[in-house]
Amino acid sequence: MTGQHGVLVLAGTPIGDPADASPRLVRVLETADVVAAEDTRRFRRLAAALDIHVAGRVVSYYDANEQSRTAELVEAVRGGARVVLVTDAGMPSVSDPGYRLVAAVAEAGLPVTAVPGPSAVLAALAVSGLAVDRFCFEGFLPRRAGERATRLHELAGEPRTMVFFEAPHRLAVALAALAEAFGPDRPAAVCRELTKTYEEVRRGGLGELAEWAAAGVRGEVTVVVAGLSAGAATSPDPAELADLVSGEEAAGRPRKEAIAAVAAAARVPKRVVYDAVVAAKRG
Repeated sequence: MTGQHGVLVLAGTPIGDPADASPRLVRVLETADVVAAEDTRRFRRLAAALDIHVAGRVVSYYDANEQSRTAELVEAVRGGARVVLVTDAGMPSVSDPGYRLVAAVAEAGLPVTAVPGPSAVLAALAVSGLAVDRFCFEGFLPRRAGERATRLHELAGEPRTMVFFEAPHRLAVALAALAEAFGPDRPAAVCRELTKTYEEVRRGGLGELAEWAAAGVRGEVTVVVAGLSAGAATSPDPAELADLVSGEEAAGRPRKEAIAAVAAAARVPKRVVYDAVVAAKRG
């Protein structure tokens, strides 16, 4: 135990290559009173790869038991324990379990500290070849098509580089949705299996990347998407967009194709053009 009260330590773990583990991470794990792990089996494999003996108690801490176990871990810290929280990869609480525990320990007036480690967000951003001076992390997109479209509509005008996580089996759908919302030519990078044997970074427009992903992708995936450029930040007048669609329809194009053509020419999301057409009808 550590004295009058303990401490919660958020420990960043390697995102792929165990050799990325810092000496401090090794020391913290060896001296922990309690290790709360997202997946205890994966944690044991990491400990074996690092050739360390974990003397403290190892308990699970994941989505299904996060709420019930939080109180137990807060009391352990209150009682003087050094509680180390680890997830399967990267920093706890960043799209992983941990936020609830950090908030509860802080609310109890107990100390929280961190052992920084590898980050898929920063690694992907750095190798993407896209602007890194300003960026935002958006985590996982909603699984439901309608919710996903709404989120992307909100982000279509975001000027900062955006970083997303995505499951490999949903990557093609996510990229297609991004291409529809942001335009197929918006620059992006798909970073797969970072720091692992089969690391791959695929760069290109969102439309091109969606076609590539349609064949199937495996492994951990991080997607980096360029923000809306300053030159494209000013959207055309909605009335003008509606008039252009009318002109395309008069030339014989179906409305869906007309909207897509106008959106591509104006370099705006198709939903913006669709909304302009609807507004013109109401007017």
